Order: sequence, then C-alpha cells, then structure tokens
Amino acid sequence: MCPGKRMDPQPLADVLHFNDKELVSGGLLSQLDLLRREGLLTDVVLCAEGTELPCHRAVLASSSLYFHAMFCSSFQESCRPRVVLGGVSAEALAALVAYVYTGVVGITPELVLPLMQAASMLQYGRLFEACSAFLQTQLAADNCLGMMRLAESLSCGSLRRQACQVAARCFPALRASDDFSALSPSELADVLGDDRLCAGEEQAFEAMLAWIQHDLTGRRSALQELFRRLRFRHVHPTYLFQFVASEPLVRASPACAELIETARRLLFSMDAMATPCPGSEIEEAWVAPRREACHEALVLVGGRKDSRQTSREALLYDPSSEQWRRLAKVPVRLYGASCACVQGLLYVLGGVAVSAAGQHATGAPTDTVYALSLTTNQWRAGEPMLAPRYAHQSVSSLHFLFVLGGVAADRQLSGAVERFNTMFSQWEAMAPMPCPVLHPAMAAHGQRIYVFGGEDSKQDPVRMIQVYHMVRNLWCKIDTRMVKNVCAPAAVIDNKIYIVGGYTRRTIAYDTKDNKFVKCASLKDRRMHHSATVIDNKLYVTGGRFINSQDTIEDSDAFDCYDPSSDQWSSKGKLPHRLFGHCSVPLVCISSQFLT
Repeated sequence: MCPGKRMDPQPLADVLHFNDKELVSGGLLSQLDLLRREGLLTDVVLCAEGTELPCHRAVLASSSLYFHAMFCSSFQESCRPRVVLGGVSAEALAALVAYVYTGVVGITPELVLPLMQAASMLQYGRLFEACSAFLQTQLAADNCLGMMRLAESLSCGSLRRQACQVAARCFPALRASDDFSALSPSELADVLGDDRLCAGEEQAFEAMLAWIQHDLTGRRSALQELFRRLRFRHVHPTYLFQFVASEPLVRASPACAELIETARRLLFSMDAMATPCPGSEIEEAWVAPRREACHEALVLVGGRKDSRQTSREALLYDPSSEQWRRLAKVPVRLYGASCACVQGLLYVLGGVAVSAAGQHATGAPTDTVYALSLTTNQWRAGEPMLAPRYAHQSVSSLHFLFVLGGVAADRQLSGAVERFNTMFSQWEAMAPMPCPVLHPAMAAHGQRIYVFGGEDSKQDPVRMIQVYHMVRNLWCKIDTRMVKNVCAPAAVIDNKIYIVGGYTRRTIAYDTKDNKFVKCASLKDRRMHHSATVIDNKLYVTGGRFINSQDTIEDSDAFDCYDPSSDQWSSKGKLPHRLFGHCSVPLVCISSQFLT
C-alpha cells in the first residue's frame, strides 16, 4: 500500500454458501440406514408376506412418488404405524428397502422378477430399468417369448424391444419351438415386421401360415395384418405367384389378393426402379428394405484353378465375416460357362464340358443350365437354353436372365440373345447384337444392357458401346475411342458402369446419365480374365491373369477392393487358390445359414 493512501472499507457478505460435499455424497444416507437397521427413530413398518421392516416415512416419501402420495396426503396409510404391501414378496421388499437407503442392490436370476414387479408397483424407475438391463443379458432363443410377455405385462419398452430383437435373430430356433404357436397376433406381427428377422421372406410366409393353421378359426382374421409384414420385392417371383398367390387362405382374402396383383403389375413393368403409388396398400411392404440378416455375399464359380484344370468349385465370400466357404460343387466341369443370379438362386449357363484331367475344352458347347439354392445348397438342372454356346455373357434384371453372344456350336462368333423368364421357366429369342463380339465388358443398369468393346471374329478390338433396351427389344451402337477392352469385367455402382483392366491397368467409369467416361485409380498390374462384382457399393475384383514386370503372364490369387467414394484400391488378402476365367456374382444369403 502506498504511504498516505487510505483503503475504502469492503462491504460485508450477507450470506456464506457452504457446500458440505461429504454430507451430500452419502454420509447422511448411511447414517439413516444405520438408524433403520437399529430401529431408531423409525415411524412406519412395511410388511410383506409376514416380514416387517421398520423405515422412516421421510426417506420413503423422498425416494418414491408412490410413497410420497401415500404419506403426504389424506390416505389412511399416512398415519398408520404399519403398511401392508400386497403383491410384493418379502425378498423383494428387503432388497428394495436396502436399495432406498444405500443405492445398492444385488440383482440375481431368482430375485429379478419379484424385484422388478415391486419396483414397477412402488415407482422406482431406475431400479426397474436396472432389472430390465439384467434380464436383457439373460435373453436367449428359449426364453425371448416369455420375456416379451413379461415386458408387455410390466410395460417395459426396453426389455420388449430387446426380446423382439432376439426373437428375430433366433427366428429359425424360435420357429421350431413349441412356444411359437402360442404367440399372440401382435407378437407375431412385431417379429415378422422386424428388420432383423433372420429368415428369408419365403420362410417368414411359411411360418405365418403355420401359425394361422394352428388355430384356423380363431386366427384367420389376423391374416391381412400379418401378410403386410412380408416384403414382396424380395420374394422370388416364382414362389410369390406359384405358392403364395395360390394359397387358399390368401386367395380367400380380397385384401391379400389385391396386394399380390399389385406386386404382379410392378414386376411385369420390367422397370427395376418401379414403385407403387404413394399411400397405396402395398407401398410399405414393397419399399421396405431387405432384412438385415439377408445380405449379399460374393460367389465365385468355375474357372481355371492353379493353372491345372477347369474347376467345379463354387466359393462364397461373406464380407461381414471376411471368410470363405465352399458351396456344393457344380455337377459338371464346364469351361467358358456364364453365371447370373436371380434373388437367392445362382444359375450356371452353357459352356463346354471338360474331363477331370482335361486341360482344354475339346467337346461341343452345351445348352445346359444348372441352378443352386443357398437354402438347400444343392444343384438342380434347369430349362436348357435355346442354343448351345460358350464364352458368352449373362446378366439378370428383376426375374429375367439375359444370355448374349459367345461362341456357337459351329465354333462361329454368335450375336444371338436369349431371355429366360425365371417365373415361368421359359426361354425366348430376342433381337441379336448388331456386332457380335467376344470377351466384352457387360453390365445391366435400369432397363438397358451395356456391352463395351470386346473383339471381333478376327480378334481385333471393337471400339464401340452396344446398348440393348430390354423393354423395347432394340439395340443401338455408340462409337467411341475410349473403349478398347478385351477380357475385362464391368460392374455397376449408382449410375456408373466400371470397366476394370483388360490387358491394361486402366479402370474407367461410364456415366450412363451424362454419357461420358471418367478415369479412376488404376490397378496394380495389367489384368485380364478376372472378374468384378459389386457388394455394398464397393467393387470386388478377383483372380485373373496379370503381366508381371518381366512381361510374363502369371495366374493370380489377388483379391482387391475398389471404393469409389475415395477412388482407392485396397487388398482383401488372397483367394483360396489362383483362379482365372471364372464367374463372380453377388448372391443374397442369410446370416444363420451354415453351408458346407
């Protein structure tokens, strides 16, 4: 302080705010619990099943709205020394009172149900949710239905949601249990409508039908509401129209029959983007996404394995587990066959039959068709093509398969096009390609099939895009210098068709809307006779042959992934063996399927 300078007096504080953290953090509560256990200053006794627990009204009223209403109003219990709690077990009451005074409770499998009921009745919300969380850890396929009913009786939304989720994910085991037939209509509707249902739409329909037929008289009225839970867009058309539509219960319901008829019109529109009218009965069922348990997997079929022989193997790669599985082998060893997928069926078409020890195809092309279902993991013979061929291309759109080009039985390059209607198992000839080509890049998008490049009968590159309109059955040609690909695959992501390699490292994308090409990140090596498939908007490239730094051709076991959002390639490891000249397709599988 400077000499001679006087300080002004500071005003005195009127209030000192003292915060005793030790008292607030539990000291007082623990002292009250000690008094309760010693029976000191208690003013009410809680009774249940002959057990008496002295307590303090003030503590109970401050911890629960139930007790607050009881002790702080004109109820008779507000002045009675003893209060009997009906519907509460002695063990639950003891645990609950200890929780009120200490904030701690030990929840066990034996105690959880009576404690949860007591917490619900006496309005201890946090304890109620703690019991719900404990029960959720105990959920399994054999108790999820009971948990759903318990949650319903206690109005416990968190437990009910979790129990429904377990029921959906364990649906195959649930469907086989005796409890399934005891489901209520609302419970079954919740399970069938769950995005996480671990079943295909066909299995969902069959389960619904079995549930109704268990008590046909009492449950027939629930059909329409349950039927809406099916996702018609993801039901195989053959199954939808030959089995679902012909079911007597469905035919007898005007509402169900109308839903089927609307689905028929949408599928026959030949427009992959077709949608129902907003607000229509089928809109919700049609636009519903595929079940979470139904996801696309990558399937590789045939090809030349380890430079030794043409393979009969079908390999499935699950991106979610990053594991390979072997499916049932193709019935015949085929060279130059093509593959396509419609819903859950994998088709192998044409090719040349090769002996087990054969290195080269010397036989005649075949018109055979084989189909594999992941449900049974078994191959069956399908309706033969109109003409034998090999080294051709196949694509699918809705419930149709299109087979284009290749080499015909007379060993001449073919421009013939066939279409297979999987709904009626019928082949028909379509307008031929303007310019027959071998080994083009081909992809279907919207209502069109795009054929890029390839080579002509003189093995010269063809610099054009041939476009086929599926509805009009018409072709057009677009000459372009950007196309010079042979033995390169193509795949679609959004509105772009990606052409990968083909005796080059180049990757380009054709924008179907703007009719222009975009350069993308290049492959590591010059690649040919490989395959490309799109799963979850990423491009998976498998095997093939590559030209190394010494300009020598080698077989490849590479497994690469291209992400268009970052324009970057990454390695997914190695294939189970070196492979080229194979087919690859995306195939929908269900998480619970264990294939050998």
